[in-house]
Amino acid sequence: MLTTTLALVMCAALAWLMIMTPTIIRLKLWTLGGFKLASGNRELLPEGRPWVGRAERASRNMLENMILFIALVAAVHFAGKTGPRADLGATIFFWARFAYWLAYFAGIPYLRTTLWSTGVVGMLLIGLAAIA
Repeated sequence: MLTTTLALVMCAALAWLMIMTPTIIRLKLWTLGGFKLASGNRELLPEGRPWVGRAERASRNMLENMILFIALVAAVHFAGKTGPRADLGATIFFWARFAYWLAYFAGIPYLRTTLWSTGVVGMLLIGLAAIA
């Protein structure tokens, strides 16, 4: 099981990876032309395939959820109520978000929604730990 602090750090790393992945793929950053595009003003970007769009939407969703996750982790820490329930919630949140990213990237809609909901349950556990 992850601690809330470790889960927060891992979620930040996951969010960064989620943000970078569609850009790296769309621009073909491993090529000289892709590097030139990435180094410029990014006008006239090539169209991405549908899975690149899904990866971009998944990264935006992660950022939206990270705001709530950070607030809850801060609340549990400020309240001095870190412990097994908060750690379980943080662990659930991280792994649900990781699996959500893969499901969204792969285009599996119902699984994606289930995993998103699982992440919400993880945040609920953290919130309950903060106020209990």
